[in-house]
Amino acid sequence: MKKRSHLLGIPGQTSHEFHEPRGAVSEGSGAPPLAIERWALRKLLSLLGDPPIHVILWDGEVISAPGVDSVEKLIIRDRATLWRLVINPDLYFGDAYSQGRVEVEGDLVAFLETLYSCVSSERLSSPLFRLLDRMRNRASSGAHYRNREDIRHHYDIGNDFYRLWLDENLVYTCAYYPTPSLSIEQAQVAKMEYICRKLRLRKGDTVVEAGGGWGSLARHMARHYGVTVKSYNISHEQIVYSTERAAREGLDSRIQYIEADYNDIAGRYDVFVSVGMLEHVRPENYRRLGSVIDRCLKENGRGLIHTIGRNRPRNMNAWIERRIFPGACPPSLSQMTEIFEPYSFSVLDIENLRLHYAKTLEQWLGRFDAHAEKMNENFDETFIRAWRLYLAGSIAAFTTGELQLFQVVFSRPRNNDIPWSRSYLYEGVASTQRI
Repeated sequence: MKKRSHLLGIPGQTSHEFHEPRGAVSEGSGAPPLAIERWALRKLLSLLGDPPIHVILWDGEVISAPGVDSVEKLIIRDRATLWRLVINPDLYFGDAYSQGRVEVEGDLVAFLETLYSCVSSERLSSPLFRLLDRMRNRASSGAHYRNREDIRHHYDIGNDFYRLWLDENLVYTCAYYPTPSLSIEQAQVAKMEYICRKLRLRKGDTVVEAGGGWGSLARHMARHYGVTVKSYNISHEQIVYSTERAAREGLDSRIQYIEADYNDIAGRYDVFVSVGMLEHVRPENYRRLGSVIDRCLKENGRGLIHTIGRNRPRNMNAWIERRIFPGACPPSLSQMTEIFEPYSFSVLDIENLRLHYAKTLEQWLGRFDAHAEKMNENFDETFIRAWRLYLAGSIAAFTTGELQLFQVVFSRPRNNDIPWSRSYLYEGVASTQRI
């Protein structure tokens, strides 16, 4: 079987097979680093906040920030990689790691947590970082309506790939851990139940879902709450899987999976829900999304948006945005107000579950690593290393507060059928009108 490589546009990637790059330390090739290269590397470390790491160059020379006790070790295997890292570390570190041109000794998550912890908010406000963000904004503006192509790049890799490390329902969003000891299967069911409680679903409600993934939330709502659901999604593989599974489980009379964009939502509903889609919409389209919700939500309608987010507006990591999640842009809460304020929606509840996402990712990464042999049968080493870096980097981003996970509940402004407290979320199942 030919191994698959799903990464696009990595410099020097010309084969589906992984090759040790020229100039690797183990080969002992190449001239020793020049003085300007040492200077450039020290300057890069300074810009990154002088993280406590040893950088080991291709000739074995060790460079670290002055006066810093180094714990983590990064190996740079060739001169070209060093210069790419100096020019744009945000993008080229991921490429270099995927190809084996850099290597991390020890725990990858701990290494990335060290880097994230050193890059303070003040440094992100520096002229250099602001310039890079502006350049990326200009490059991506006008390209946001590659949405179908972007979604397929990430979600249509193949269901067999995701089956290796997601739970049995293929839930690919943050789980919820009422107690930390839950398995990933239990925590994903708890997340779906938590969302249903927040929405206060009632038997007979009509629900529209924007971005339904592999259909698990729609099935949970229909099976346990007696609602009817229309779920819109532009991933073909997910729609096919969701439709077939709903039919097998006898839920197809209550659920309709529609291969269409959220802009195509038609009809009027009691409830709007979106889990893990807003990251793909981009802030310049939030007012449009708000108009769709305004158009489809009934007079006493209510809704919930669950999304990865940030503490303040900033672009996604360049490598993840280009290689893994094209078009992605997690919002800040201030950016999300563009969905609600123009249409006078009342925000009823905001919760941040970022540590729940860190735990979810830890369990995903554990499963990913546990299936290494199966991964190697079907995917090349570049692809596997890229996805391992993506999962590890995401853990570090949530544990260090670089990323957040927001759940925002909202309703029409004149809807007074709202709870007096949050106790309804935590009381017995009977209080939720669950059938």
